[in-house]
Amino acid sequence: MQHADIGIIGGSGLYTMPGLTSTMEVTVDTPFGAPSESIVLGTLEGRSVAFLARHGRGHRILPSEINFRANIYAMKKLGVSFILSVSAVGSLKEEHKPTDFVIPDQFIDRTFARNSTFFGDGIVGHVAFGDPVDAVASKAFEQGCKDAGVIGKLGGTYVCMEGPQFSTRAESNLYRQWGADVIGMTNLQEAKLAREAEISYATCAMVTDYDCWREGHDDVTVEEVVKVIHANSANAQKVLAAAIRNLPADNSGTPAASALKYAVMTDKKMIPAATRERLAIFLDKYEQ
Repeated sequence: MQHADIGIIGGSGLYTMPGLTSTMEVTVDTPFGAPSESIVLGTLEGRSVAFLARHGRGHRILPSEINFRANIYAMKKLGVSFILSVSAVGSLKEEHKPTDFVIPDQFIDRTFARNSTFFGDGIVGHVAFGDPVDAVASKAFEQGCKDAGVIGKLGGTYVCMEGPQFSTRAESNLYRQWGADVIGMTNLQEAKLAREAEISYATCAMVTDYDCWREGHDDVTVEEVVKVIHANSANAQKVLAAAIRNLPADNSGTPAASALKYAVMTDKKMIPAATRERLAIFLDKYEQ
């Protein structure tokens, strides 16, 4: 199996990663099914990188259809210790303008049709998730934005909705009352599963629109969103390259690196053999 230090998950508008050299495409098998797409391995800024298009090339996969478990498991299987994610979002605050980037540090879950854990089938595990993103990776994103000359705001709350429809006006105003900053459809499941996989995760949310709350702002249309997505994708490529330069060699010492140390509640003798085998990639380090 090939190896990568850093995983990049590209969202709407980012289906390839220009700048990768010495590339090869690999298909990674997982016990949770197939990832969204084959993974492109290569070198970027002197680091080994695995790139995955979240929605598949050509944007074929709905947010609710993404196999988040397979995507994160594949990254773990490749040896990734950091995941840098980028995604398109709507803004819930005047200060976050289209083409701005926001680096959220909190999430609100409004999804209902997704599997967000590797546990189950005879094993119970609970990881700490009070601080759902990695501070080191988030700061690398912040510095990456500065280096790339892109507005990047560190901190904020990301509402993760089910979709694929955009919000109603009532929903959008409710989320604003909650103090949320941006709204999207993908990142929370990635963050939860990355924590269970002991991978340090951060996301850069690329603002495409003001959702539908803003007075005098027309209802969100796909055409408007797509125009800004294309503008954002070039900036995302520059920010990712710059962020990678600011990441340490590995994530040792971060909260994610030992997230499973005390997480498993099930008596080891009671865990079904098939379940234990499926999760060996996560659990073996604690049974040596």
